[in-house]
Amino acid sequence: MTYPSTRGTSAAIQAGLASIRQAFVARACAFLILLAWLFVPAARAQTGMQDSTAFDISVQTPPEFSELRELLEKHNSLQRYRAVTDLDDTELARLIVLAEGDVRNLAGTLGYFSPDIHITRQTGTNQHPVIVIDVKPGQATLVGPVNISFAGDIATSPDADAQAQRLAIQNNWQLPPGQRFTQDRWDSAKTQALRELVARRYPAGKLADSLADVDAPGKTANLGLRLDSGPLYRLGEMQVTGMERYNPVLVPRLAQLQTGAIYDQKLLTEAQQRIASSGYFDSAYIFIDPESDPLAVPVQVQVREAKLQKVVFGIGASTDSGPRISLEHTHNRVPGTDWRAVTKLQLERKSPFAQTEWTSLPDEANWRWGALARAERLNDNTLITTAQRLRFGRSQSSDRIDRNIYVQYDRAKVSGTGLAGNTSADTGDGSAISGNYVWTGRYFDSLPFPRQGYGLGFELGGGFTLATSQNSKRQPYVRAVGRWLGIHTLERGRIAMRAEAGGVRADDTARVPSTALFRTGGDSTVRGYGYRDIGVVLPSGIIGPGRYMTVGSIEWQQPIRRNGLPTEWESTLFLDAGGVADRPQDIRLSVGVGTGVRWKSPIGPLQIDLAYGVQAKRFRLHTSVGFVF
Repeated sequence: MTYPSTRGTSAAIQAGLASIRQAFVARACAFLILLAWLFVPAARAQTGMQDSTAFDISVQTPPEFSELRELLEKHNSLQRYRAVTDLDDTELARLIVLAEGDVRNLAGTLGYFSPDIHITRQTGTNQHPVIVIDVKPGQATLVGPVNISFAGDIATSPDADAQAQRLAIQNNWQLPPGQRFTQDRWDSAKTQALRELVARRYPAGKLADSLADVDAPGKTANLGLRLDSGPLYRLGEMQVTGMERYNPVLVPRLAQLQTGAIYDQKLLTEAQQRIASSGYFDSAYIFIDPESDPLAVPVQVQVREAKLQKVVFGIGASTDSGPRISLEHTHNRVPGTDWRAVTKLQLERKSPFAQTEWTSLPDEANWRWGALARAERLNDNTLITTAQRLRFGRSQSSDRIDRNIYVQYDRAKVSGTGLAGNTSADTGDGSAISGNYVWTGRYFDSLPFPRQGYGLGFELGGGFTLATSQNSKRQPYVRAVGRWLGIHTLERGRIAMRAEAGGVRADDTARVPSTALFRTGGDSTVRGYGYRDIGVVLPSGIIGPGRYMTVGSIEWQQPIRRNGLPTEWESTLFLDAGGVADRPQDIRLSVGVGTGVRWKSPIGPLQIDLAYGVQAKRFRLHTSVGFVF
């Protein structure tokens, strides 16, 4: 019997084992290299060792030229070669020579075109080279004559508006003669001039040419700028995208942009804000394409519609009424109509109410039809007034002016302890129907945080009381209210002054409902007194409503500063006064004085005031949020 030879098999096995050993050793070496790569730098960092650099850089300028020193430290060309550790002396000397031109160019961007520059190599600690850049910038270059010229329609149009725009660009030039010339200021001034050109009439305007002619020995820079307006643009038809839920006429009526009107970016921005804040849309974007026909450029409107219905739950508190919760439901398109319905229920200790208000879409003149129904309960600690109101009319709102014309039914039922000996006319128990006109104008520089401006408003109404019992009869009455708020900026802070007056003219026995009469006092009227604490003192000692009212206030508002800079907080000192009576000559003012703080919160001004009521002889804390006029 013979057996096969095992010599070949044994050799193959030995070769395989050798291959495995080699592969293992290779992988082990690779793993050790990886560990070294991961941990050795960290070990060097822990022991304080740092990667070496070829040289250090020291920039020296006079102390008053810190802006130049910071610029050179950050942007000089030598910085990029510090990590090249194998530079020889010849190469380093060449880089030093080249660096002088780079430093001179950097100094020129700040207006120093004739600096005295010395770059030397010195030996620092541990024989480490230090490149010292010593710069004495000398006198700064000042702006000389400025020539702003125009081409296109703005240069040839006889229109006074075009001439005014051209003059405004020249007058608002941000780098006038005598100012220090810098590259940043030059670029910024050109950008601002172009922005003013394209903001109105000429959206296709461009910078045709610009030149800064610098006379380094003379330390002056003569500036030249040429703006090409291109053609005049007029608005064409509106093209709306994103409309599915609502009537297509809604966007053009909210935008209030007239076809054929001259292009004005401000008008487009205001239209965009009106659409976005209408409640029908979550967002809106309005733009034009300058490549379109200038005589009728299409106005592109992209919208994202809000949901048909929205429910908002709110909680809050005030010093007048205490804690409150509210639930508001909005339906942007009531089925079968294009009307919007907003229904709100608010629960609080002093004045809970339920209300629903329906409004139509605006027409071409931005007028809307509206209807309102409201039921409320007013508790002023002595009298409890249960009131109902129905209203129907039209309203118009714009950026500055609001108008309302409506017919209104009011009914008030007054109850409370201690009413014996007081007539219904004294307490405001009654009902009436009236026609009313309300006008409000807001002329502030900004909202909701105005720094300057004024607001005006008035209400004028008339009607007749309704007979509610055998002892009452219909009687006519007239009601008028005026109010004013003025804000004036001072060298330190602002002065805000407020005035309001109202009156009802009717027979002494007329049962005018309390909702048409007057009481005052509280957070937004006369601070230092409770909600509706100021009225007519009846024979029983109860405070009832009156037929005439006057309120005035003056307040000094001053920013609270930190490190010399104004913060979002302000401090205030104020003086309030107000009075209510059944005859003008019987008005006696109740005075409140105090101090407080304001915070520019994301939802509007937050007001916290501590006031002392002079007649009440007590302190009272007042808080409120928002700016309303």
